[in-house]
Amino acid sequence: MAAATTQVFCLAVAEKTDSVVRILASESDLSSYSFFHRAAIAEFVNFFTKTVVERTPLGQRAKIEEKEFLGHVFIRPDGLAVVMITVATYPSRTAFSLLNRLADEFSSKFPQKATWATMNPSTTATRYPELKAHLQKAQDPQSADPFMRVQKELDETKIVLHKTMESLLARGEKLDDLIVKSDQLSGASKAFYKTAKKTNSCCGM
Repeated sequence: MAAATTQVFCLAVAEKTDSVVRILASESDLSSYSFFHRAAIAEFVNFFTKTVVERTPLGQRAKIEEKEFLGHVFIRPDGLAVVMITVATYPSRTAFSLLNRLADEFSSKFPQKATWATMNPSTTATRYPELKAHLQKAQDPQSADPFMRVQKELDETKIVLHKTMESLLARGEKLDDLIVKSDQLSGASKAFYKTAKKTNSCCGM
């Protein structure tokens, strides 16, 4: 279980095309977890991010609940996707306000899609340091809210809620099967997922 002090585990920017989802930038805070588990959890965060973006239609906002985690995703019609993984109690309006701002800021700073093709989290960190600052500020939703009030009012009825990751998947698909087949997860991470699932602890994603 993560300590209550960590409210936001990950902020990520990705590109969705017809054939692939690429993570362009990502910052995470997994300090509340055991050092020995962080590598496995980081892989699950990456897997969760890609899977959620793959299964969410263009132009849609969605929330995905999974155990103590809550994933927020917004995908613009041009394929630019922003994802925020938080504790289950994180206020959705604050999360989606931040994602709106994040999408606008990123596309303004990197307007050419040709530039996106050269980006990945390891190389983008120095080119887009604002993402880490947003992650740090978002840890306190009450502090972050005034920062984001300039955003347009969100109609929460238009946000699609998925109670679990399973409900996001196509009929007949199983999360366990996706994890087994995934090349994004190491053998150690897959074993950790099985153990965590049995104990109903973190990373039930």
